[in-house]
Amino acid sequence: MPKRPTIEITYCRLCGWSLRSGWMAQELLATFAEEIGSVTLTPDATGGVFEVRVDGEMIWSRAEQRRFPEITELKQIVRDRIAPGRSLGHADKK
Repeated sequence: MPKRPTIEITYCRLCGWSLRSGWMAQELLATFAEEIGSVTLTPDATGGVFEVRVDGEMIWSRAEQRRFPEITELKQIVRDRIAPGRSLGHADKK
């Protein structure tokens, strides 16, 4: 069986973003239950950090995008990396 991708969400614990990070992790786990190996939440104390990585590759940085991702947007980005042919139903781009 091939190794399944891992997702890491690094968030600022000082900013109180653990709930947002946990909710996004749950959404990714529910959507990609067959495709991913794990979702890891990593607290950070440097301030303002919110980053998402797939197998170590950064796919979202709040510092670069200057905002949080919408959940459908994040699902599309993850899907494009790990299961490009998969439909996300109503969450797909129109």
